[in-house]
Amino acid sequence: MFYWLHNFYPQSVLFKLGPITIHWYGFFIVLGIISALAIILYLAKRFKIDSEKIWDLSFYLVLFGIIGARIYEIFLEFPYYSTHPEQMIKIWQGGLAIHGAIIAGIITIFIFVKKNKMSFWPLTAIITPGLALGQAIGRFGNWFNQELFGLPTNLPWGIPIAIENRPLEFISNQFFQPTFLYESLGSLTIAILLFILLYKKRDCLTNGSAMRITAIYLVLYSVLRFSLEFIRIDSAPIFLGLRWPQVISLILIAIAFIIYRKSYHA
Repeated sequence: MFYWLHNFYPQSVLFKLGPITIHWYGFFIVLGIISALAIILYLAKRFKIDSEKIWDLSFYLVLFGIIGARIYEIFLEFPYYSTHPEQMIKIWQGGLAIHGAIIAGIITIFIFVKKNKMSFWPLTAIITPGLALGQAIGRFGNWFNQELFGLPTNLPWGIPIAIENRPLEFISNQFFQPTFLYESLGSLTIAILLFILLYKKRDCLTNGSAMRITAIYLVLYSVLRFSLEFIRIDSAPIFLGLRWPQVISLILIAIAFIIYRKSYHA
């Protein structure tokens, strides 16, 4: 496996059919969405949540999740997009920030449950393992786009980056940390853990237990993301000496602890 990672140069295009071009990035995003939906529908059936409502919610989550992820990415890279506004809509080239998708998803779920008179926390709980699985799969799109890699490395699993995709300060380095793989494996582990926790609940999912599962996702993913930001070399705003995704991760951890404490009084 290490040898393959170390010697494989991925191409961004999966295939072309006349004027239609399918990118690996889009393929992994769609695969991640389908996989997430399958897990969510299974858990919804297990906890007797209307599957028709899940289908409806999923449409809005995908739509507004992508919009939120793109807006957030534009915010992070505003100096670039302000001078290249035509690039704002080209999501097939990458540029979907997961924190933006999470924020947009929370807002979407909140509005949806108010409109449909459903419980907020059980919905968020059954979505978390699907979300983590979708993240695990979607990160492979970054590999094929040769983006969001880490510092130069001599490790046997270091991935080669084409010279045109290397930052100027690392132009002479060939191999870099596969942060996409680290985050993918971490997200997969989180997905499995959350699925097991929910599976053990059998057919009983109270607001309290649902709040705790949601909080666990927020903490685990935020710790994972906070840690990986130390080796990522893509540009990001700096606040109080931390990269902006690290700041957001700390905020989410704080929110998660509040949710966890309140769960025992739900």
